[in-house]
Amino acid sequence: MDEQVDKSLNTLEILIAQLQSMWTGIVGLLPSLVIAIAFLIFTWLVAKFATKISDKITAKTSMRPSLRELVDTLVKIGIWTIGLLISLTILLPDLTPGSLVAGLGIGTVAIGFAFQDIFENFLAGILIMAREKMRIGDYIKCDGIEGKVEQILLRETHIRKPSNELTIVPNSILFKNPVEILTDQQQRRHEIVVGVSYDTDLEAARTVISDAVKSTDIVDSAKPIDILACEFNSSSVDFKLRWWSGSAQRDMHESRDVVIRSVKRALDDAGIEIPFPYMTHTFKESLAIASTED
Repeated sequence: MDEQVDKSLNTLEILIAQLQSMWTGIVGLLPSLVIAIAFLIFTWLVAKFATKISDKITAKTSMRPSLRELVDTLVKIGIWTIGLLISLTILLPDLTPGSLVAGLGIGTVAIGFAFQDIFENFLAGILIMAREKMRIGDYIKCDGIEGKVEQILLRETHIRKPSNELTIVPNSILFKNPVEILTDQQQRRHEIVVGVSYDTDLEAARTVISDAVKSTDIVDSAKPIDILACEFNSSSVDFKLRWWSGSAQRDMHESRDVVIRSVKRALDDAGIEIPFPYMTHTFKESLAIASTED
């Protein structure tokens, strides 16, 4: 019985000695902890001040807003990385910069495997911001996604669909897949198909269609207007009509509306028939195009 009491007392003494040793270590670490926290506060102030300086410098350049945000983010990451490394060295004096960098490298590899998709989107966001194409406000198509670019962030891009829904797209999708930027230029070419009956004088029909298109204000008459006979259809000879107008999605719809109404009115005035089966076929095609573009 006495032996069991002695063992319990010895265990308690060992536990108390360990707690006292831990407390002594914590007390001895307090000055380093205070200095490390003070250095982190200093790092925060430096990062804030450096961001303001980078904002002033980049504001004087022609850099895009998304690229300016990227510069600010990289400045913050760089300053905070250095600040955290120095703070850890202050807090743990036995931790040398070499061992810290080596440990950081091993940890980065492990984290990289665990968060591969996140880092992939992050890197893709940096590359998207760095390249000149695809700005905020552009209308794009990519991998079944279509809409106006509202915001480009480091991990994702916000795209507003024509029906006003917001699509959040991982940057890796936009980087790895072909992207059509429909508004890269102020104008782009639009086209429709116009059919006339087989008994129509094609040269006269071409002149009527050309005059109708040129009479509109929405078509750029300085650029070529193509009216090309392209197909013998079941009940009509088809012309492919191509013209240049605004590149925005709204401009495309408006220019088609104006051109189609102008051509129809001109053909009616000239007594040139648009065959009814062709009209039915074209109407179905227009509905299909409108449903895919809207």
